Parts: sequence; structure tokens; C-alpha cells
Amino acid sequence: MKNSMYKSLVTCAFPYANGEIHLGHLLEQIQADIWVRYFRLKNRSVFFICADDAHGTAIMLKAKQMKISPDQLINSMHKQHKNIFLKFSVIHDHYSSTHSPVNKKLCNKIFNIILKKKFLKEKKIAQLYDIKLNMFLSDRLVKGVCPQCNSDDQYGDNCDVCGAIYDATELLQVTSELSNSSPQIKFSNHLFFKLSFFLNFLKKWVNSGVLQTSVFNKINEWLTSNLRSWNISRDQPYFGFKIPGYSSKFFYVWFDAPIGYLSCFKELCDIKKDINFDEFWSINSKNRLYQFIGKDIIYFHALFWPAILEGCGYRKPTKIFTHGYLTCNGLKLSKSKGAIILARQWLSCFDSDSLRYYFASKLSNTIEDIDINLYDYAYKINADIVNNIINLASRNASFLEKYFNNILSNQLIKSGIYKKFISTAVEIESFFEDRKFSLVIQKIRYLSDLANKYISKRKPWILIKNASNKNQVHNICSLGINLFKILIIFLKPIMPELVTNIELFLNTSLMWKHISTPLLNHKINRFSYLYKRIDIKDIDFFLKKI
Repeated sequence: MKNSMYKSLVTCAFPYANGEIHLGHLLEQIQADIWVRYFRLKNRSVFFICADDAHGTAIMLKAKQMKISPDQLINSMHKQHKNIFLKFSVIHDHYSSTHSPVNKKLCNKIFNIILKKKFLKEKKIAQLYDIKLNMFLSDRLVKGVCPQCNSDDQYGDNCDVCGAIYDATELLQVTSELSNSSPQIKFSNHLFFKLSFFLNFLKKWVNSGVLQTSVFNKINEWLTSNLRSWNISRDQPYFGFKIPGYSSKFFYVWFDAPIGYLSCFKELCDIKKDINFDEFWSINSKNRLYQFIGKDIIYFHALFWPAILEGCGYRKPTKIFTHGYLTCNGLKLSKSKGAIILARQWLSCFDSDSLRYYFASKLSNTIEDIDINLYDYAYKINADIVNNIINLASRNASFLEKYFNNILSNQLIKSGIYKKFISTAVEIESFFEDRKFSLVIQKIRYLSDLANKYISKRKPWILIKNASNKNQVHNICSLGINLFKILIIFLKPIMPELVTNIELFLNTSLMWKHISTPLLNHKINRFSYLYKRIDIKDIDFFLKKI
């Protein structure tokens, strides 16, 4: 990863197209975007792609409820999703949809390959059927008691509490989410991907260091038990791609959604022309593929997806980075669970950079859940950004404007603090590489506190009263601005909007390579308002709204 010779492709899990973007989506997208921005700050070649997950029964039912077509629904959501991500400075090189002609073509191609290689089998299975609505029920349209740990209110594919994977027909006390009735068992022929055929490959692959330790342990549990064949088909009525050769069967959303990683990048290649699809996705590719996902979809990404890729002769992910759930005061933020904070609700009261900073202060490279507290959020932004970082610029800029025409001195004070800032860059670099963003924030906080203490100790407001100290004040305040500059480089992947304004103030663009090069005899612009303090009343108001 640290070898800049290689190009990288970064993906996030696809947001579902039946609803708005919420803070749970943003946690993953911001985590990936910070990492990508760090890569680019280091002048590395990286592509960042994502798409809407646009198929499934839920899409069909939502469209019916809204009295519009599924196509109208997913097109509307696609525009909304793209717009929201941009407002949070999450910049994808390409943002697509799984309901695209390119994805349909690739799904058919991959289906034909695994069919020809006899990785599929057809068998009659029992499914849950809603007799009131005359339709088979997908996993997410039934709830019941987990057959493993007896937790209630669980969906038909996996348990949120114990992580068990099961068939919907195994749920206890099962109920249809659509009609609130007890579904019946009905039989239908379906197509299954023979996951057990890839057992030896998967054992070798998961042992190659591609997963975090805790994820590796969970996957190993599944690999030591019987790997079930995976149902890749669904009966009509269904919104998705029809399976070639079958009049009333559709690809299951979890078949065509991961293939969207391939199709989305293929679309980017078709747009850019100078990017080669095979250079990234061929089985012998030397480039890197990094996938950010939540821990609720580990099974699909660490077993089913790599097995499909192996079966079709494509490369596998270099690393899969799994994160925990986003909780608020211990409650999981989830649309399906009825607890949610929408991205647009956030923007009605707060800015995007502050959320990026707060998430970064919580993010590590583990799969531990991340709990947010809005009063803690306000305190961190006010203390770290306003009182420390922005204050460092403000207090030094005022002297530079009043006495030195906003021109920094032509020499840098030989100071231990400057050397400390430069040397800490190596440590912060390693934290970025390993996605330990909370440690990056800790170091930024520590360094900004050091810098402010340095200025307070030198007391330029007292020194300037004596004309003979003018040159000394110039050097002290110029050093203060150069320390500020280094902090802002560290902060650039995390708070891009703020840093854009600061680059205007500093009258320079900032890259990682500029850390050890001070601004000397350099004219900065007049310091102006950069960041707003968060009022606790705003927090109270927001909590009443959601």
C-alpha cells in the first residue's frame, strides 16, 4: 500500500435507492473519502467509485406506494444521493447505478460464465409466501425470532444481534412486513451458486491478510461450518434484471450489486478513455483494490463476492476495510430500525466539515461501533477548530497585518517546536495509511495546543510595545503561521471546505510535500472569518427536530 508505484481503486458499499442518504451512509463514505484525499495529497494515483443499489422488492413496493415507476424512483434518488455526497465533500470519480446497461451486460456475462463452468445448480426450495398479496417475500420483508439466539425483530437473512446467517424459512414466529400476516410456505425452482466449490480458495484467500483480525475470525467460523449454496434468483414480481433463459426469474439484488463495482469502473473507463479496465480487474493486476463496507455485509463481500470473482477469472480485493455501526447514545442509527438522522436534516443546522471532523475523531481501523453525542460534537468543534486551530491563525495574522503588511519574515526561528511539527508528520502519515483517523485528530489537537502555548509564552502583544522588538515579533508570528500551515496540511483530507478557504488566506495551495518547506518572505491575505462556533442552542433545536 505504501508503494506509490501502484494505482489504487477505492469503493464503498452501495447506498440503497429506496431512501435518502443518512449519517450511517456518510460514516463510510467520509471514511473512504478522507483516505482517498490523503492519497491525492501524497500525489498518488487513486480512483474512487460508488453507485446506487437500485434493485429489489423494496424498490418495487416503494415505487408502487408513491404511484410512480421504479425507474422514476431510482432516477430521482440517484440525483439526490449524488447531490448530498457533494455537499459533504465526498467526491467520487464516478457515481453510477446498478440499473445500468453496462451492469446488465456484465451480469449476463458473469452468469453465463458460472453457468458454463457448472458453478450453478437448480433446485426446488421452500419460500415464504404472502397469501394476502400473492407474492414471495424477500428476506428484508419478513421479521421474526432468530433461530440461533432467539432475539426478536430480526430479518430473514441474518441476525443483527448474534450475526447468524440463515434462511428466511428458519425464522421463528415469522411475520410479513407488508401485510402483517403469517406467511405460508410455497415451493419454487431457483438457481444456486455453489459456494462450497470455492472452500479451499476462500480459506487461502481469507488467510492472505485481506481482512481485519476480528473479521477474519468471524469468516473462519463460517468456513469451518457448512458453506451453503447461494440463491442468486428471485421470482416475479421483482424489480431487477431478468435472468437469461428464464421468463419469470430475476437476478437477486446481491448478485447484481457487487458486479456493480466492475460495471461502475467500466463506465469510468469509457468516460475517461485513458483508464484501462483490465489493468485493474484482470486476475494478474498489480494495482490495488480497496473496499470499505459495514460489518453487516461481511458475508457477501468476504465469501460470496470473492468466490464469484474467482469463478470468472477476475482479481480479488487487496483489502476489505470493515467498520462498525453508527450509534447515537447507544442506539443503532438505521432506516430499517426506525432510528435515523438524514443528511439533509444535518445540513439544515450544521456544516459538512464539522461532521467529517467529528467522524474522523471517532474512526479507527477496527469494527467497533461508533457512538455519536451531539453535545460532545459541539464541544470538540469549538475547542479543537475554533479555539485552537483558527485562533492560532487569527492571533498571529493580526500582528502580521497591522505591522508587517501581511508579509511573513524571510527567516524561520530555529525552534524545537518547528522540528517537532515536521518530525510528527511521519507518525501522522502512518495513522492516515492505517485509517487510524482518531489518532490523526489527537495529534492535530496536541500540536495546535503546543503552538498556541508557544505564542502565549512569547507574548508578541507585549514585545511589540518596544520598537526594538519588532523584528522578533515578526519572526514569532511568522513561525506561528508556518505551524498553522502544517496543521492545515494534516487537516486537508478531513475538512476540505475549511482548508480551501485557508489556502486562500495563506495565498498558496498545500500538498504533503510542502510540510517541511516553510513560507518565507511570503505575502498572505487578510485574515477574515473562517469558522463558526456551534451554539448549544443549535444542538437543542436539532434534537427536537429529528
